[in-house]
Amino acid sequence: MQVSEQTGIALETATRLWHLMGFAHASDDEVAFTPADVEALRLAQDLVELGILGPERQAALVRTWGRSFARLAEWQTSLLTSVALESGADPAEALAELTEQVLPRVEELQSYVWRRHLVSAGGRMLAVADPAAPSLPAAVVFVDIVGYTSRSKSLSDVELVAWIEDFESASTDLVNGVGGRIIKNIGDEVLFVVDDPVAATEVALEMTRRGSDEEDPYPEVRAGVAYGEVVLRLGDVFGPTVNIASRLTSLARPGSVLLDHGAHEAVTASTTATSATGAEDSGGSGGSGVAGPPYSFRRLRRSVKGYSRLEVWVARHRG
Repeated sequence: MQVSEQTGIALETATRLWHLMGFAHASDDEVAFTPADVEALRLAQDLVELGILGPERQAALVRTWGRSFARLAEWQTSLLTSVALESGADPAEALAELTEQVLPRVEELQSYVWRRHLVSAGGRMLAVADPAAPSLPAAVVFVDIVGYTSRSKSLSDVELVAWIEDFESASTDLVNGVGGRIIKNIGDEVLFVVDDPVAATEVALEMTRRGSDEEDPYPEVRAGVAYGEVVLRLGDVFGPTVNIASRLTSLARPGSVLLDHGAHEAVTASTTATSATGAEDSGGSGGSGVAGPPYSFRRLRRSVKGYSRLEVWVARHRG
């Protein structure tokens, strides 16, 4: 009630914003708020008055903030606690000392990372023909670990976490290397998007190649690549293209990469354009304006649930 009165924001609105950020309800007689909470509500109200947080955006944006920072805070707290326990000192004192030393640095680093991603996202948005369009063309890729369930049963909790973290780290390096963006990691699966379908296909093939190499710790995977219009919302992707990529992944054999019609057509068209410029003729291969590694394709006669007329192609590096 006092926070609402100090900010001039209706109690119902203030309570709703508080809950959307993921915080528990506090009773009227409970001392649960600080001047920082009052300032946060004032800033939120400023965004409303500026037209940034309209009724249709307010809930989604604040809810996304709450979820994202809640996950980040849980991980950071676990990390600090483990370091405190390893120090050998009194856990409470060690944790308090670490918090005082680390949090200001983490806060500054988080602000830097956010600003860099803001610049990158703004650049991508300005590069498209119509930034206000509800959807944009992109290649969507799902990559799934083969035999995850059986492998996870043979690992301890610590070993399982380390295994998944190694998989996510290696996958992120490969995707970032071609300018792609990891959308989410879902246990044994990673979802990412790349503007260039040839680059997306190349990353998927590299992942399956590494997974098939017994000397490489990267796990065996299967992948599905679809190219088409994608709806971007709050850092996530939606639409038929995403659904098709997911279905292709479940259909793929271990170590294989499946493409839909859009991805297959885009990759082969890119090769044609490359040959026309006088670059190395890749003979039906993929490329992105320069000579690239050749690909071979095989039409797969399989039905995909919900997409009876979907064309499915198996992609491989030629030779």
